Amino acid sequence: MQEAMIKRAKELLAEGTVNRVMGWQAGEFAYDITPTVFSSADELDKAFVYNDFCSANVSKYMIKESRKEGKILCFLKPCDSYSFNQLLAEHRIWRDNVYIIGIPSYGKVDVNKVRAKGVTGITGIHTDGPNVVVETIYGSETMVKMDVMEDRCLCCKSKKHMVYDELLGEEGEVLQSNRFEQVEALENMTPEERYEFWRSELSKCIRCNACRNVCPACTCENCVFDNPASGVANKAPSSDFEENMFHIIRAFHVAGRCTDCGECSRVCPQNIPLHLLNRKFIKDINELYGTYQAGEDKDARGPLTNFTVDDCEPSIVHHRRG
Repeated sequence: MQEAMIKRAKELLAEGTVNRVMGWQAGEFAYDITPTVFSSADELDKAFVYNDFCSANVSKYMIKESRKEGKILCFLKPCDSYSFNQLLAEHRIWRDNVYIIGIPSYGKVDVNKVRAKGVTGITGIHTDGPNVVVETIYGSETMVKMDVMEDRCLCCKSKKHMVYDELLGEEGEVLQSNRFEQVEALENMTPEERYEFWRSELSKCIRCNACRNVCPACTCENCVFDNPASGVANKAPSSDFEENMFHIIRAFHVAGRCTDCGECSRVCPQNIPLHLLNRKFIKDINELYGTYQAGEDKDARGPLTNFTVDDCEPSIVHHRRG
């Protein structure tokens, strides 16, 4: 797939359809993959990569890139396309300035799971059927891909692209996902157990803002948490109240707009399962307002911004939870 992507990108650059390409390149380490803009065929040959470590959702980068001169080529995995489409719905991306190629994704590898198997000195990775072969400075390690796949990929909601100009590879289908099982496990806890779970997780937060910065739904030009008058701007929380407040307010802010891409949990250096907060809201919205998937239809109004006479009332919410 990497060779096909580079070939097509070169063709589009050569014919003038686009003047730059949004892709990925390896950082200091082979698993340290960084979204990057390439402007020439030479740059593509030298640094462009697409492999099982290319997890990053590049949709958010299109907010600024689409406002620059010329058209940019953007490769979107199925999960990325939901985020891109949601940003289109919110008029955050200039669609005419982006050429989209949909690419398949068969699940990305979590380097932390690879490390947990005792693998170090990683220099590369490639898929071999149901397995992945991890190249290291000490030799090759072969492991079952399902055993080291990212958690969000194990409960993938869709292999179908929501938006594209052309496709490389076969198009997939929307899947019957088991992604709400972890949420149901939390709902089945007692209030005390649930409180302790989240206090234990959120107490790890160092307020690095990585979750907010990577989130495609967090696109405010001025974030409330950057306001110096807020008392909590760009600093580590001084109390458990502040720890709770940051993540819960952020989850409410993206409710109805979160596509469940899981980027917040992926980039968290403390490995906090932040996606579960957002996924809980998605589950509640589905139950209270009817099934809705953000990013599926750019012309659809979200349930929290579209009043109907069938909307649930507070008494119904209380009854359901009571």
